[in-house]
Amino acid sequence: MKINPRNKQTTVIIIVVVIGLLLGGLILGMDRKGASSEEQGHGHAEAKGHADMEHHGEKSTEKHDDAGEHEDDEHHADSVSQKGPQGGKLFTKDGYGLEITIFENEGEPQFRVYTYQNDKPLDPAATKLVVTLERLGRAPQNISFSKENGYLKGNAVIEEPHSFKVQIKATSGDKPYEFSYVQEEAQVAMSDTQLAQNGVKILKAGSVRIKTELQLIGEIRLNEDRTVHVVPRLAGIVESVRANAGDQVRKGQILAVISSQALSDQRSELLAAQKRLALARTTYEREKTLWEEKISAEQDYLQARTTMQEAQIIAQSAQQKLAALGASPSASNLTQYEIRSPIDGVITEKRISAGTVAKEDANIFDISDLSTVWVDLTVRAQDINALKTGQKATVKATAFDAEGSGTVSYIGSLVGEQTRAAKARVVLANPKGTWRPGLAVNVALVSDEVDVPVAVTTDSIQTVGDRTVVFVRYGNVLEARPLQLSRRDGKFIEVLKGLKAGEDYAATNSFLIKAELGKASASHDH
Repeated sequence: MKINPRNKQTTVIIIVVVIGLLLGGLILGMDRKGASSEEQGHGHAEAKGHADMEHHGEKSTEKHDDAGEHEDDEHHADSVSQKGPQGGKLFTKDGYGLEITIFENEGEPQFRVYTYQNDKPLDPAATKLVVTLERLGRAPQNISFSKENGYLKGNAVIEEPHSFKVQIKATSGDKPYEFSYVQEEAQVAMSDTQLAQNGVKILKAGSVRIKTELQLIGEIRLNEDRTVHVVPRLAGIVESVRANAGDQVRKGQILAVISSQALSDQRSELLAAQKRLALARTTYEREKTLWEEKISAEQDYLQARTTMQEAQIIAQSAQQKLAALGASPSASNLTQYEIRSPIDGVITEKRISAGTVAKEDANIFDISDLSTVWVDLTVRAQDINALKTGQKATVKATAFDAEGSGTVSYIGSLVGEQTRAAKARVVLANPKGTWRPGLAVNVALVSDEVDVPVAVTTDSIQTVGDRTVVFVRYGNVLEARPLQLSRRDGKFIEVLKGLKAGEDYAATNSFLIKAELGKASASHDH
């Protein structure tokens, strides 16, 4: 069938119009959707901005019709601070601003307060101010202020740690203002269970008796009062040696045998003198009898008595010479000289051997009684007055686990020009031979005993930053409390400042609390 060309053209026009209408409707729909999206995005941005303003504590310009909303606004302004121009905490209310800082660049830390009116600096003298600090376990501390330069300066030192609740009461233009904030520092929370698991023992600070000790370094030496140097006293050839270094010997025990010609001469002289004495005594007895019986003259009797007395003197002299040499008066071998130990002890040195020639002044044996030894000490000049004879001393070996006690027997009268130190000596009992000469030791001398009102255990002391602290407990909170310490012994340390009697503190394993504090990374917020 044929289509009329006119009808065909009309159909095409109708189709084009319809497509145009559809495209126009689609475009209008897209414009409306975009406008709606922009309106929604603008509303979200406003809401977000409002939320941020409230988070930062900025005062809302919207009026509150009811009292409840108004009170909430006041509470919000009092409890939230911003960072002020001086880097401190800034509080604002009704156009009045107060910025509080802790200044410690010069001297002790103190409060400095700056005031503002409508964000502009205000004369500090126009504000009357009192700040109250509440610390754990301490009475409230009231701090008043006075004008200095362009700020108000507190009249008290703000001691560490700077962990407290702060109440601020200010009056400006006869209008009162109150602000508050809480600052936490150097604190960690641990329950009883956690403390028990970590082996932390809580004790109360209190009075103890502290034994002040002076720590010195010493060396074990032979007791020279109980040491003998053995010399032969006669020259001769060594026939035998019967003792060696390290041997325990008894008094009178034979140490060595020497063959000496000089000894032989001495013994021969004694034997001759003894024989002459025996002959003179016999003559004297005969002459005495004859004189008593009136047979011989008295002169003969007197002469015989004189001769006998002279023989006695000569015999005694020869015997004393042998005794001085330590030799027996008689022996099967006149040249044999036995060297014997003069004391009970240990041979510490031996300088003799068989076949050698021993001189009369040679030091052939050193024998020491090691039941006691000396401890030689080096004492600094500033510590000399802390020593006195008879003082008790505790001696500990550095090379092994051993401990003993002795007394100070000697304190030197001179101080070395180079060392600026004096010598002292402790006599130490050594029944088991534990203390060997040459051994290095540590010596503790009790220089004083005193009762102190407040002390803590040595194990409780830790170092946090550059401060010496002890961890004080209140409830489940442990606070690193800086201390000023004084006298100490091996168990306790006296506390002069920072802790009161009766306060609980971590006495053992306090290093674990320090580790927990490090994990918490507590900041020093000023």
